[in-house]
Amino acid sequence: MILGMSIASFTAFHVALSLVGIASGFLVIMGMLSNKSLPGWTALFLLTTVATSVTGFVFPSTGIDPAQIVGIISLLVLAAALIARYTYRLAGNSRWVYIVAAVLAQWLNSFVAVVQSFQKIPFVHALAPTQKEPPFLIAQVALMAFMVLLGVLALRRFRPTSSATG
Repeated sequence: MILGMSIASFTAFHVALSLVGIASGFLVIMGMLSNKSLPGWTALFLLTTVATSVTGFVFPSTGIDPAQIVGIISLLVLAAALIARYTYRLAGNSRWVYIVAAVLAQWLNSFVAVVQSFQKIPFVHALAPTQKEPPFLIAQVALMAFMVLLGVLALRRFRPTSSATG
């Protein structure tokens, strides 16, 4: 039992948070590309992505593992995004800090989703059972390249006015 839920139920909850975070994160980034702030989607993205990282620490563990390291990095990145977005309201340098942090948080969440897909989905697992095979590397490099492209475009296009940061 974890927080009163079976491990299976808690895992489903954690995965649902992650998928909502990933979906809303891509909506937020698409908004950035259109120079739209999307405050509701942004709040959902940040909340569910923080919750995904936090709930990852509740799973049974025998010590620090790669998933926890990613969780720590994600929480630090999300702290920067939250401060830039809600404390500094994207003024001055906080605009680019927020964009980089939000895109990096999205990449970390998506990176873990790719890892989990290769571990848990049978037909994907068969392509790279040890995650050292080319399909896994290709998927992760393609994801990183896509996220870098989105980040660069967001840095160029997202220039919210102070009234749009709500």
